[in-house]
Amino acid sequence: MTFLNLIDVGKRYGDVVAVEGINLSIAKGEFVSLLGPSGCGKTTTLQMIAGFVQASSGRIMLDGRDITREKPNKRGLGIVFQSYALFPHMRVAENVAFGLEMRGVSRTERADRVAQALTLVHLSRYADRYPRELSGGQRQRVALARALVIEPPVLLLDEPMSNLDAKLREAMQEELRDIQRTVGTTTLMVTHDQAEALSMSDRVVIMEAGRVAQIATPRVAYETPASAFVAQFVGRANLFEAEVLFNTGARVSYGALAATSARWTQDAQPQTTQAEAGAHLQCCVRPEKLRPMADDETGLPHVDGTVLSAMFLGDQCLYRIDTPLGALIALWPNTQGPGTDIGARIRVGWMPESAHVLGRIDAGAVHG
Repeated sequence: MTFLNLIDVGKRYGDVVAVEGINLSIAKGEFVSLLGPSGCGKTTTLQMIAGFVQASSGRIMLDGRDITREKPNKRGLGIVFQSYALFPHMRVAENVAFGLEMRGVSRTERADRVAQALTLVHLSRYADRYPRELSGGQRQRVALARALVIEPPVLLLDEPMSNLDAKLREAMQEELRDIQRTVGTTTLMVTHDQAEALSMSDRVVIMEAGRVAQIATPRVAYETPASAFVAQFVGRANLFEAEVLFNTGARVSYGALAATSARWTQDAQPQTTQAEAGAHLQCCVRPEKLRPMADDETGLPHVDGTVLSAMFLGDQCLYRIDTPLGALIALWPNTQGPGTDIGARIRVGWMPESAHVLGRIDAGAVHG
């Protein structure tokens, strides 16, 4: 059942469109991430939900109540800012209690709820410290406890882990998701980090230039991207041009690659899925879906090429290969890769179901 609902929500600054026609329904207890590059409108969308930015159009509904014009303090939402926004002159317990005090909660109840919140984020023994005496991860957890202690209907997270180093960020992603599952609070997070969104979210909303490019589960967004933008933003992607040989409606066979087939994405347009023989389409294959093949091996779509670069990543190896389809990238476990040097010849192939049609392109266009 929909708990938070955005209906045709938009924001304009004069002639500049920051957000246009956002439609999003979030279920109670769901964890959803707004994902996209800088300037795509994700933070503006979050701020419109919080009430810090007034929507130019559309409605924002919370549990059946229209909050579009309500002031931020009337919405009762919990917010964790990128900078954490802790009061430096207040101790940890005082920071966490601030929202309760503003709501007139009694001293006894405040103490109980603050103690519970600090236990939830594993900071009970730091209650009397000041923010300057805490690590970045600890300050983030204080901000989270302060947001959760008021028992908000929705928790809004604005790039909450962008100030943490890589190792701590990964640990905090897991911890934050565990806390959210324990509490069951409906959560909306803004991030530009694809791995963060994919690993933490029930669904991701990928945004491009103020519009929604795709709303899907992390797996669907990665495995069947709705567009070239989504394919390239959510992880690495190999894009190439294919010419239709014949079309059965659900699959297309393309030339130059042993007349094999590729799947349509779930969001493929009807005019694309009805592509006639000779039409040119854009296809996508993820780097880890490629595999090295013997020179005489056939039966799968494949292409021959020359290794342009080889990068050792510890548990993986990243290869860039020059082929007639353009420069392809292949990502393999370091026990599986061919171990070839730059300049070596190599044949790479993939399973037919690993190729996804993204859409029609102009004949003769160059992609790679």
